[in-house]
Amino acid sequence: MQQSFFALLLGRLLGNRWWRTFHVRAALWVSLATAAILVAGSALVVPAEENAPGANITSFPKAVWWSVETATTVGYGDLYPVSAWGRVIASVVMLAGITTFGMITAAIAAWFVGKAEHEAHHLGAEVRQYTRQGEEVFSAEVRALHERFDRVERLLDNRGER
Repeated sequence: MQQSFFALLLGRLLGNRWWRTFHVRAALWVSLATAAILVAGSALVVPAEENAPGANITSFPKAVWWSVETATTVGYGDLYPVSAWGRVIASVVMLAGITTFGMITAAIAAWFVGKAEHEAHHLGAEVRQYTRQGEEVFSAEVRALHERFDRVERLLDNRGER
């Protein structure tokens, strides 16, 4: 059975000790902080909006849906704050969502760049080793040619003396 891209990616990420200790921990903390901000924003926006004229975020379940769509920048437009405090809370939820997705994207990009850098370093080391081996072979062939030419010159010199 073929594994999905995400299963392979997760396996590679969790298999790398450095990644586990830094990126996953950072992503986990940012995700937990964002979840806390979403729940807090949902809990705070209902009292801020409940008495406002034209308010449509009137219950906690609606507020949770609103905070998720706001944090993910989907913004369907079905739910939106109309009061000043509701808009302040919305700004905090938006910034938390944008920050979370930005940090997760940056962590994944850093992993890809680090992986490519590691592979380039490994390839460079192999090329240097191959070049050294080639130079050694070339030097040995040049020495062998010099020795043959020296023998030919000695033979020619010896014939000229007779």
